[in-house]
Amino acid sequence: MPESTKAAIAVPSNDPKKKENDEKNGAASKKKPDEKEGEELSEEDLQLRGELEMLVERLKEPDTTLYRPALETLRTLIRTSTSSMTSVPKPLKFLRPHYPELQNLYELWSPSEDKSLFADILSVLAMTYSDTEPRGTLRYRLLAASLRPPTSPLADPGDWGHEYVRHLAAELGEEYSLREQTEVPKAAPEVGAAGLDSETDDKDGEKVKPQIPLSVGTLEDLHDLALVCAKFLLEHNAEPDAVDLLEELEAIDRIVNLVDANTYSRVAAYMIACVNLLPPQDDVAFLKTAHMIYEKHQRFPEALSLAIRLNDPDLIRKDFHAPGNPQMKRQLAYILARAQVPHHWLQPATTDDDGDEPSEELPEDLQEILYNSRLSTHFKQFGQELGVQDPKSLEDVYKSHLETSRSSTVNVDSARGNLAGTFVNAFVNAGFGNDKLMVDAEEGNSWIYKNKDHGMLSAAASLGLSLLWDADIGLSHVDKYTYSSEEYIKAGAFLATGILNTGVRSEADAALALLGEHISNKSVPLRTSAIIGLGFAYAGSHREDILALLIPLISDDEISMEIASMAALAVGLIFVGSENGEAALVILQTLMERDDRALDEKWTRFLGLGLALLYVGVQASDSYDATIETLKAIPHQASKQIQVLVEMCAFAGTGNVLRVQTMLQQCGEHLNAKDAAADSEQETEKKKAEPKQDDTFQAFAVLGIALVAMGEDIGAEMSLRQFNHLMHYGDPVIRKSVPLALGLVSASNPQLPILDILSKYSHDNDLAVALNAIFAMGLVGAGTNNARLAQMLRQLAGYYHKEPDCLFMVRIAQGLVHMGKGTIGINPFYLDRAILNKPAVAGLLATLTAFTDAKAFVLDKYHWMLYFLVPAMYPRFLITLDEDLEPKPVTVRVGTAVDVVGQAGKPRTISGFQTYQTPVRLATTERAELATEEYIPFASVLEGFVLLQKNPGWEEKMEL
Repeated sequence: MPESTKAAIAVPSNDPKKKENDEKNGAASKKKPDEKEGEELSEEDLQLRGELEMLVERLKEPDTTLYRPALETLRTLIRTSTSSMTSVPKPLKFLRPHYPELQNLYELWSPSEDKSLFADILSVLAMTYSDTEPRGTLRYRLLAASLRPPTSPLADPGDWGHEYVRHLAAELGEEYSLREQTEVPKAAPEVGAAGLDSETDDKDGEKVKPQIPLSVGTLEDLHDLALVCAKFLLEHNAEPDAVDLLEELEAIDRIVNLVDANTYSRVAAYMIACVNLLPPQDDVAFLKTAHMIYEKHQRFPEALSLAIRLNDPDLIRKDFHAPGNPQMKRQLAYILARAQVPHHWLQPATTDDDGDEPSEELPEDLQEILYNSRLSTHFKQFGQELGVQDPKSLEDVYKSHLETSRSSTVNVDSARGNLAGTFVNAFVNAGFGNDKLMVDAEEGNSWIYKNKDHGMLSAAASLGLSLLWDADIGLSHVDKYTYSSEEYIKAGAFLATGILNTGVRSEADAALALLGEHISNKSVPLRTSAIIGLGFAYAGSHREDILALLIPLISDDEISMEIASMAALAVGLIFVGSENGEAALVILQTLMERDDRALDEKWTRFLGLGLALLYVGVQASDSYDATIETLKAIPHQASKQIQVLVEMCAFAGTGNVLRVQTMLQQCGEHLNAKDAAADSEQETEKKKAEPKQDDTFQAFAVLGIALVAMGEDIGAEMSLRQFNHLMHYGDPVIRKSVPLALGLVSASNPQLPILDILSKYSHDNDLAVALNAIFAMGLVGAGTNNARLAQMLRQLAGYYHKEPDCLFMVRIAQGLVHMGKGTIGINPFYLDRAILNKPAVAGLLATLTAFTDAKAFVLDKYHWMLYFLVPAMYPRFLITLDEDLEPKPVTVRVGTAVDVVGQAGKPRTISGFQTYQTPVRLATTERAELATEEYIPFASVLEGFVLLQKNPGWEEKMEL
């Protein structure tokens, strides 16, 4: 060993000698090129260098009259120098060696306009010394400005060129953040000074940075300079740089006055694209600033969409009433109808007290649009145009002749098969109102009677789904079942009443009239159906009168947890994202007052979900913080899962990285492992002393990752990797939730990697995982008619032909994939995937909550919970309308949406497009644009209902 050590020491002892020799040789060899450099310069360059050196010498002479012309000549030479983008301009290159002596010379001059000009030139030269003298450019720029009299301000920094402005912008941001940081130690200067001195030894210069420029210029000076730079950047197609600069200086609202008709759209688009990447408060500031920009330039649809994202009733009302053009107002009404904005938000504030006046305020045509009254008519016409009007039978969906199973084992459980058929028929023929099993069934031969007991409830409710959005005709079909002597059929009819009114409003308030009286019925199925029916029919409406009906059901201790939880969920659906204090207080009180035995029940998760839905998308508001703190005070372990639910709902679709990390932390706890590690004696004592630790919160934490990440593409993609890790290392409760999270993160968006992952999980040894994976396949492909997915499901039907539960779920997934015969989607994002539809999120979350314990809910007698998907269902179409609101076929291009934010010029917003006549179906990731300029759309995004106006200049172009 010692010998080897000697050898190790011997090697480096020789090396330095070699290095020294190399350095000597290198120094000699380096000198030669430097010597030659003078010879290699062209005559022009030599002349320029001589001239610059002569001007520097002049500045050293005692004759002050020579200074001004010398400085003017220097400025001219630097400004007029031209060079390639990759090389330093010649004057700066030749003046660089003189920079230190010019700095010393500057300090000797007395304050004057000449000194200001000198500082301005030094500011440009400082760019070449930015590595050794940080923020020199900014320092001399501020000095130059301070030496000028107010009557003759300094020339714009843009006169020195684009690179100088970019340099200045970078230093401005750096300086501002340093000044912000150094404000903290001011309270204790001695400690701060000691800290600076001690750290200067470790990191040379890094802590000295703030001391150089602090003596020059105020924060206001920095802001003024930033505005000048931002104005230059905006004029020279560098909008992202301008936005970044003002964001660093926390003055983003000032950009509103800098943008003009040419730049506003690019600036606003970049700002909106940044929102998901910003911390809370900054993201809201960006949205508000972009809203002000659109408002200033009278881009009402874009402004309204941002007001909806901000969830600000005053802004929404203001934007809706802003345009004078009645056609534009109609277009805004279509956007609001899609968002399911509460109608009282749109009424002028003065008429709040009087109930009759507001209805006179809005014209009838606008009210019809806001109520979605013609949605069903348009949808059926759309189906006709696409040739999918005819009803589909179950065999058309199953295509069992293509399955690999043997025929003798197909009908293992006919009751379960019929129940699956109920849902498949309902989802596939949703909205068309002509299916053969229910709507057009012969008298007494309805599909309802092919089911038994609770199966009848789902079968009767499926009538509502077939007649979705068609309130008038639908009620006449459902009416006959509301008087049935069979309790379950009656309950199904109540649920159907709620389902067919989902997303549609009417003056008659039929749903409330029919269901309101039954919420206190003695029969549990009738009661729950009436409660959930009200939740569906008034989802997102914020109706206080319905809250008054439901609150007693939540707060009464005598009422079962099932009824209380369903009432809380209905309140959550109706007041989704409203932060309603009264509703939150009642649910929190119930959680505190109910005994432990009640909170141990499986229904508690829905009580928590009802509370969480009140906070969808609100982020960290005061009421949210208060709710979280109150939940922490509840001793029962159910409070932990409700905290996770409230947190994930508050940050739904925001892409907030910190929240995703919190959720991952929750998933990392191995609760079962701790129990297993304990001694057997202690274990038995624990079992007697305290209940088993509840791990349901981990299931919600997994869903929380998907819910937070799904609003932003990069985050959604990154979450897939996390789910993969959770699947490998997570406990069973986490493993069975991962497929559900995958279904949520990519709802109605069948991406191949996700399909492959789910296909693998659908063959998992754990049947709970397989079951959820099959359902997730249905969610991912919902309403897409995806052929690959349909083939996968047919193979699964053969694979699980002896497993009734899994086969039932395969059938449900097949129904979802062909939902609305490929015309209805469940993705909660719309308007170019920019706005989150809150009732849709509520519906998806309620469905997934039921699947966190599928055996206890969906596979038991609560299969009607599959209808929780209804609030998320909406047609994926583009229908163009003329000025009389009649369909107007025009040529459009439909292709995959391309992100063009921040790109130069006018790049194409879609790729791989095909040309169609409207109406046309749009997939989740697709975008449409008009093929010709014959019509001008009122909407900014071609999606849903779009009003068109004839382009007055079109015919003239044709004649030319």
